[in-house]
Amino acid sequence: MSVSAGRCYWSSVLLVGVLSVFHLRTVAPQHCVWYGECGSSSVLPDKKLNCYYTGPPKALPPEGQPLLRELCPGYDYGNRSVCCDVDQLQTLKGSLQLPLQFLSRCPACFFNLMNLFCELTCGPSQSDFLNVTRVNSSSVAELQYYIGPAFANAMYNACRDVQAPSSNVPALSLLCGKDAKDCNATIWIQFMFSIDNGQTPFPIIPIFSDTAISGFSPMNNETVSCSDILEDGSGPCSCQDCTLTCGPTPVPPPLPPPWKIFGWDAMIVIMWIFYTCFLLLFVGALVCAWCYRRRTLVSEYGPIQDSKNPLCVNGDEMDQVNFSCCERLGERFEHALRVLFTWWGSLCVRRPLLVIAGSVLLVALSSGGLAYMQITTDPVELWSSPSSQARQEKDYFDHHFGPFFRTAQLIITTSLNSTIYSPYPAGADIPFGPVLDKDLLHQVLDLQLSIEGLEASHEGQTVTLKDVCLAPLSPYNNNCTILSVLNYFQNSHKVLDHRVGDEFYTYADFHDHFLYCVSAPASLNDTTKLHDPCLGTFGGPVFPWLALGGYDETNYNNATALVITFPLNNFLKDSEERGRALAWEQEFISFMKNYSHPNMTIAFSAERSVEDEIERESDSDITTVLISYAIMFVYISLALGHIHSLRRLLVDSKVSLGVAGILIVLGSVSSSLGIFSYAGVPLTLIVIEVIPFLVLAVGVDNIFIIVQTYQRDERSPHEEIHQQIGRILGDIAPSLFLSSFSETVAFFLGALSDMPAVRTFSLFAGLAVFIDFLLQISCFVSLLGLDAKRQEGNRLDIVCCVKLPEGQETKTDGFLFRFFKNIFAPFILQEWTRPVIVAVFVAMLSFSVAVIDKVEIGLDQKLSMPDDSYVLQYFKNLSEFLHTGAPLYFVVEEGVNYSSVEGQNLVCGGVGCNNDSLVQQVYYASLISNYSTVAYTPSSWLDDYFDWVKPQSTCCRYYNNTGQFCNASVVNPSCVPCRPMTPSGKHRPEGEDFMHFLPMFLSDNPNINCGKGGHAAYASAVDLSANGTAVGASYFMTYHTILRESPDFIQGLKMARTLAANISTAIQQPVFAYSVFYVFYEQYLTVAYDTALNLSVSVFSILLVSTVLLGFELWSACMVVVTISMILINMFGVMWLWNISLNAVSLVNLTMSCGISVEFCSHIVRAFSISVKGNRVERAQDALAHMGSSVFSGITLTKFGGILILALSKSQIFQVFYFRMYLSIVLLGAAHGLVFLPVLLSYVGQYFC
Repeated sequence: MSVSAGRCYWSSVLLVGVLSVFHLRTVAPQHCVWYGECGSSSVLPDKKLNCYYTGPPKALPPEGQPLLRELCPGYDYGNRSVCCDVDQLQTLKGSLQLPLQFLSRCPACFFNLMNLFCELTCGPSQSDFLNVTRVNSSSVAELQYYIGPAFANAMYNACRDVQAPSSNVPALSLLCGKDAKDCNATIWIQFMFSIDNGQTPFPIIPIFSDTAISGFSPMNNETVSCSDILEDGSGPCSCQDCTLTCGPTPVPPPLPPPWKIFGWDAMIVIMWIFYTCFLLLFVGALVCAWCYRRRTLVSEYGPIQDSKNPLCVNGDEMDQVNFSCCERLGERFEHALRVLFTWWGSLCVRRPLLVIAGSVLLVALSSGGLAYMQITTDPVELWSSPSSQARQEKDYFDHHFGPFFRTAQLIITTSLNSTIYSPYPAGADIPFGPVLDKDLLHQVLDLQLSIEGLEASHEGQTVTLKDVCLAPLSPYNNNCTILSVLNYFQNSHKVLDHRVGDEFYTYADFHDHFLYCVSAPASLNDTTKLHDPCLGTFGGPVFPWLALGGYDETNYNNATALVITFPLNNFLKDSEERGRALAWEQEFISFMKNYSHPNMTIAFSAERSVEDEIERESDSDITTVLISYAIMFVYISLALGHIHSLRRLLVDSKVSLGVAGILIVLGSVSSSLGIFSYAGVPLTLIVIEVIPFLVLAVGVDNIFIIVQTYQRDERSPHEEIHQQIGRILGDIAPSLFLSSFSETVAFFLGALSDMPAVRTFSLFAGLAVFIDFLLQISCFVSLLGLDAKRQEGNRLDIVCCVKLPEGQETKTDGFLFRFFKNIFAPFILQEWTRPVIVAVFVAMLSFSVAVIDKVEIGLDQKLSMPDDSYVLQYFKNLSEFLHTGAPLYFVVEEGVNYSSVEGQNLVCGGVGCNNDSLVQQVYYASLISNYSTVAYTPSSWLDDYFDWVKPQSTCCRYYNNTGQFCNASVVNPSCVPCRPMTPSGKHRPEGEDFMHFLPMFLSDNPNINCGKGGHAAYASAVDLSANGTAVGASYFMTYHTILRESPDFIQGLKMARTLAANISTAIQQPVFAYSVFYVFYEQYLTVAYDTALNLSVSVFSILLVSTVLLGFELWSACMVVVTISMILINMFGVMWLWNISLNAVSLVNLTMSCGISVEFCSHIVRAFSISVKGNRVERAQDALAHMGSSVFSGITLTKFGGILILALSKSQIFQVFYFRMYLSIVLLGAAHGLVFLPVLLSYVGQYFC
């Protein structure tokens, strides 16, 4: 974190001064205008003044020769005399320390600058270009310096690109008195020589001219370009500091043009063509089939019973049929399943108490694991796999550098009007945004100080901000880091009110200080008449792009928002310290919720806010979810009964059986949760919220099929009830087994996903569905047998001890069964209806395929918040006002030998560094920030270390008697430079020298004499080995550009990783990019692939299981898979229409929809497969009549009422990802399973005559 003593420490080089007497002196050519020092300035008492002297130059004593060569290496005057003594050279050296630290990284720049000051201070021909215009006693009081514009411009051009690595700003922003973009050669030199900069003890008036004026010839010495090699062997400046040494400016590759055909979106055009071709072929096939039937006088709807057809297996002479191997195997497998389930069903009815007790015991034992249940709410654990790249990089970063800090943040806006500031004595008016009104700043400061004074309680102890805040200079400076504009004013009302002026004019006030600080935030002394520091009280700079918002370009004075950030230490592994931080954050949130001010609108958030709001959202939605389930429970309990008459209402109702069925569903869920809790698998909120819905859909469907099949069945003579139910179970259990086992396999294969949320859901869901199936064919069948006996005994439901008198009742079919059999099935399977249905569903499919690539990827974080959350306003303001994104770290793993020049050149960005070094590549990326999302040049600890350790600098010193580090602010004769003023000493440190002085650099606090101290900026950036003999991992920090939406974050992650990969290839060392949000957004890099793979594996597993359990009827299994695939594809069409993005939550729902779709399809297909009707249409109608009503009442109606209640949820994520997606799943599943699939089977179903 660099610190400037102010932009004008330059002036101190003038070494001069004197006040008061004004008179002109004419100095003969080739003579001096001063020599030696005499007295101190009355304006700046700590500055020495130069003695007025008009004699010839004097020989420099021998002890001064090394100092002259050190300061003015390009001016070897040899034995010539000069116009300065040793004291003046010492003063010059001290005054040039901070310029040396910032500009010496570009040798040509510093050479030219020293040219300017060496000629001014010591030049033997001073009288040619210096004119003393006023003297006071024996001291120079005013001076004119004639300078050639060519020299001035060349000096400026060599320095204008030089960077200050730790501040991420051009060095001239610290040295010119203006922002670097507003600086030029004239302004820079005038500023350095002006007494207004607070450093120059007397005025020096630069006069720029190409020709002689009044006998004075301008100083126009030869300069060197920043791309030149100096005579002492110093190389050209790096590209980062000199654009002339760069190659062509990086140009971002053009964005790939959108894929279009004839000016239209290509996918839309392709699907239009596909749909048109399909319609032509389909209509053509129908016409041909119609003509064929007309010619042969055969109707598809007439009876087709040809027992001589070798494919006829439904005829009367089945013994004559030639079965294939697969058909025989399938028939045997089907027969085995039928026999097995018949025996099992009969056993369950005959031994109900044993079966029920065993089921209850197993559920109880399994559910006992809930005592060990762990619920994961940590977003990192939810969304990032421990084996993922981002997770491993996060763990590496946390291990070597500590976890990324927590934050509490305010974004403040106001309804006040903007103001205009008129600088004194002249200058254009400057607009100031409404949030920069001084009265408002005082009010904001009061708020900030109140937050600093908050006290929280944790386990009986008081917790203050100082206990948990980030204090980078601790223990030397315990002030908390507060990134706020008020830190430009030292968080002080007094400094904010500081004004210099009289009763008529204001010469400088907070406006001037603000304008200075936003261009030089690391300065310890501004160059206005205020001379107040800009550096924050915590010892570091407050960058304006972090503390202000709503400005345009870099016009920070136009800001419309103040951003105040309180970074807090993060304690991932210390639960006690983490608890203290959480307690303070909770106090902060409570305080801000109760705070109001008429002039301020405040959006705020703390690190815990999102997790707290999600938890509150879950709690608030419990009522909604319970109402939703209650509606489904009531419907199930009432709809299972088949009421024949009002008299038998309480006999024929099956409320108790319905409740038992629901308890079985809940028991299967709790068993699944318990079993995995035994295994130590943590639960997630998604599991708790989604799995009951899924298992209820699957379980209720099976319950309705079992009960309604029994209700429609006629018991054969001499058949007992256990035999009847066993026979029924033998008929339908293979279908239940088909759907449940298909779903179980699909879910378990879905657990192969790398996404923790998807994997956990798939594991719990797969086991819950299978346990539910086992309980239904055992416990529920036993309960059904008991209920059947109760009903036959005319006993009331629930109150089974009450018995009605015997009476003769006519058994009738249920309303839904009659509706499906007599109305719905015949209607959709009419000859003219079927083509329309196919055309409509293929149109839906074509549309969905056309927009599938347009479904947005990501998750808008605002959706995770309740409608009434205070965090929503914070997210809105964050997106609207902030101009800089998250910190971005390029981490160099262990292996680089920083002690060697070769290793240093791989990473650094200064003179001699490789053009493809890490710092250079990140710098190139920052030039095209709109493409790369890298906002700034990186802070480089290595380059700042090189500047810090230079022997010309006073930064690196040690006590010669102890060897301990001696800070630059210490005045002690025993402090000696770290490195000798020799040619080798001026080079970069290598070997033991490098590691010997590096710990000193990392412990040095910035001060007015040395702004390069690395403690604040780099103490955590370098991971030294245990014995301090080598550098292990290190990072180089910059920032992302502002990232607002999920696509922006995803692109930022992509570009940073691409850049890190390029750097790794160039330096042959592992380098990775890290930012705090990567661990959450990495999933979106592969979510499309993961979705395709997950759903494909699930569908393929359903195909295999269906093929086996349908008696090896591959074609029938294909019908199931085709329909399920259409449902899944249409889900993507709905997601695009309803603005539902693709992410882990929607992927879980898509996986669930795959399972529920099996319920809609598999029962219909199996019923079609075993139907004994004559042709495809009749078999489809028969399957739809018998299974359609159960599927419709079991899934569609059950879910529909419950889903509608979810629309009332306050949670946006519930409304979008649960209400919208669940409703779509049910409606699309019902439409495809009950409308399209029967029509498809009527055309191309497995045809056994």
